[in-house]
Amino acid sequence: MKDSTATAPRGIARVSSPSRSSVPAAAPPGKNVYTIAMRELRAYFDSLVAYVVLGGSLLGLGIWFFFFQGGVWQADRATMGRMFEFLPWAFAFLVIPLITMRALAEETRSGTMELLITLPVTDYDVILGKYFAALGMATLLLLATAIYPLAMFVWPWHLGALDWGPVWAGYLGLFLFSAAGISVGLLFSSLTESQIIAFFLTAFVLVFMQIIGWLVQFLPGVVGDSISFVSFASRYEPFSRGLIDTRAVVYFLSIAVLCLLIAFRSLESRKWS
Repeated sequence: MKDSTATAPRGIARVSSPSRSSVPAAAPPGKNVYTIAMRELRAYFDSLVAYVVLGGSLLGLGIWFFFFQGGVWQADRATMGRMFEFLPWAFAFLVIPLITMRALAEETRSGTMELLITLPVTDYDVILGKYFAALGMATLLLLATAIYPLAMFVWPWHLGALDWGPVWAGYLGLFLFSAAGISVGLLFSSLTESQIIAFFLTAFVLVFMQIIGWLVQFLPGVVGDSISFVSFASRYEPFSRGLIDTRAVVYFLSIAVLCLLIAFRSLESRKWS
């Protein structure tokens, strides 16, 4: 009886089908984003950015909170209102521009962007990885500022009964403010090779979005309502008073998604330029 297994003719090599184990497995969803985010977050602490952001912001907050115009002692009640007045301006003018200015601009200037986009990662991985790294840096600063209410009203001092509702609402508002602002900074960083230009464009736009909130009280009617609709200050204001406005939540998240999409298109266009 002949063997049922066919023998390849002499001179013709048998080609075996690749085994399932020899095919490289695709990276789990989100792994590339996590890897890029961790690399970027470490880069903040390898440079002076993290220390300038954390140290400078906490120092400025301390001066404003305790000493400027009499400080918190003039309030004559247990409140963290002064902190939530200061932080949006600090984030708009200094924190967000500093942590986003180098995200894509430095990669483009140094020529490593071309290498990065040729790696087995998608453009979305690059954009989201750098976005979450910057958002993580902003979140670390928010956590650091929690030292103030905890030290003053929990331990080691207990200066009064603090209403924690407005504190949590204020932190939620600052987180959403940061999420939207960082996407704006990432957008400008994707459009230029200069960190300085990215810094000033981001700071100008965010401070402008804060300032126009003051104009609402002088411009009643449709004009004032339109300004209030787009102003970061107007959208953040309910959170600073302890209210969670779902329209403001949708607004900040919409800004974040829109700017990230534009930044993605900007990064994608580099492949064809």
